[in-house]
Parts: sequence; structure tokens; C-alpha cells
Amino acid sequence: MSLAHTIKQESRSLGFDAVGIASIDNTHPFSANSNQKTGIGDDQAATFPQRLFHRLSQWIQRGYHGSMAWMERTPEKRADPRHVLPGCRSIISVGINYLTEHRANEQPGYGRIARYAWGKDYHKLFDSRLKKLEQLIHKIHPEAKTRSYSDTGPIMEKAWAERAGLGWIGKHSNLVSAEHGSWLLLGEILTTLDLEPDEPATDLCGSCTLCIQACPTKAIAEPYVVDATRCISYLTIELRGDATAIPQDLRSRMGNKIFGCDDCLDVCPFNLRSEPTHEEAFQPTDLTLAPDLNTLSELDESTFSAWFQHSPIRRAKLHGLHRNVAIAQHNMNSS
Repeated sequence: MSLAHTIKQESRSLGFDAVGIASIDNTHPFSANSNQKTGIGDDQAATFPQRLFHRLSQWIQRGYHGSMAWMERTPEKRADPRHVLPGCRSIISVGINYLTEHRANEQPGYGRIARYAWGKDYHKLFDSRLKKLEQLIHKIHPEAKTRSYSDTGPIMEKAWAERAGLGWIGKHSNLVSAEHGSWLLLGEILTTLDLEPDEPATDLCGSCTLCIQACPTKAIAEPYVVDATRCISYLTIELRGDATAIPQDLRSRMGNKIFGCDDCLDVCPFNLRSEPTHEEAFQPTDLTLAPDLNTLSELDESTFSAWFQHSPIRRAKLHGLHRNVAIAQHNMNSS
């Protein structure tokens, strides 16, 4: 049995629903300066990290990252994992299905929270399982170096998950799995081991544009390119400031969404065939399925911390949640 097969078996026994392996180009670590000199750009002859750098640079130059200044820092590091883990030869990409059988309460007076935030914060769940997988690798190959992340490091994880065969990046820029749809949260282990790679996934979006049509704020600037400054997930989670930080025309299109948005995912045909998760951590609470806007508008800091202690919603902070709730209330009263 190969080491790659052993790792995949262990991944599934740990509770990961998807796992694949991508290899790193056997070239010198990518340098932004050398790329500019050679003018390789997005040509297919370029290495995969070079193509990632080109796509990321174009996205940043168009200002689509908004206030997420960390995206501007060392883009070559984000594009080439060998700058994160020297000697990196492989990336093990893993995913956990977070789709549940529940439906959000869409009655007047309630807000809407993105599905991934209905349950507990997934970072701790991933961290624990990734560490156990790293321990297995080190037990078999003590000399191997590893580093793991779950949306916490400078890794373009969707691109590497696509290269590892977990799915393809759809026109909404999210990963789409033929088996799990877009309901996969991702993590990865970088390693210096040269593991047998999987075949990259094939794009099956075809001529479908449902996600582009469904976006309330027209944030999908073109197929596969999202302008984060118009995306409701960015506006309700990453963007700081009061309501005036969000342009009026976008505020009116946010509807009752107070944390994230699932609109582009809900319409994807591949998501209609997905099976619900068995992971208890992602099961919703009454609060996340039916967040009462009036109640949330009166939250104080201590109650906010207690209610959302183990929730991704903490990322918006109380000020951001209050702002989002106020916008949702205004939209409800204006409709």
C-alpha cells in the first residue's frame, strides 16, 4: 500500500469527506521578480505557482480585494507553497461536508446567516484532525516536514484543492465537487514528501450561468472572477465600519442577510444532489436558523460573546453584526 493511499484512508477515518493530493512543480521556488523579467504571465507553459501569481496579481490590481490588505502582502508566497514550507513537494487537500437538512426561517423579522456558520467554528475541528494526520505522516516518515492550515494560512486552498482533484472552481469562484457540491470546507497539509498526485478536477460548469444571475449585488464581475467589494459575504464579515462604509445601492440588495450569503450556491445544480453531513459540529441552533433581528439589535458585548463563543459569527464582531442587523431591518421595513 502506498503512502498516499495510507494517508487517504486515515483522512477518511478521521472524518474528512474528501481528500486528494497535488504535487508541486519540481522547479526552483517561484519569484515575483523573475516572473516579471521573463514575462511568463498566465501562459500554459508557466508553472502552476506562476499562473496562480498572475491571476492573484490581476485580481488585486483591479481592487477586487477591497480592504483585505493582507492579500496584497507577498503574493508570491500565496502562489507558491515552497515559500511557506521550504522544500514542499506535495499538498494534501481535505474537505468536510457542512450541508445539513435544515432550512432557514425566512419569515419577516428574521435575518439570514450563511450555512457554514450555522454550527460551530470549523477551524478547531479541522485543526485537531489535521494534527492527527500530520502525526501519522511523521510516524511513518520522521524526517518529513509538514505544515497544516484550515483557511488560516497564505495558501490559495481552492486552487490547490482543484489540482488535487477535490472539485473544480466554479464561475462563482467557489470549489464545486461532483459528489458534495459547494458544501465543502477545506483544509490542507503541506509536506516535503513526494506523494503520488491525483488527477486535477475537470470544470463541469459548461454554459451554466445560474450563479452569476443569482448574485443580488452582481459581485461576479465575469465568470470565475468575484469582486469582493460587492460580495455580501465580504460586506457582512470582512468589511469594518458603520453602514455608510457600504454603498447605498449594495445595502438595499443585501436583503435580510446579516452574515455571509449562500445565493450563488443555492442555485448551483451540483448542490441539489448533495447528501447532508453527518458532522454534528455543523448542526444549526435555533439562533442561527432563525436569528431574530430585534433581539440581535439589543445584544451587548457579554451576551454576544456568550452566544457566539464557538461560532464563526464572532469574526464580524458585535459592531459589525449590529450594523448588518440594522441594514436588514431597514430593508425589511422598506419592502
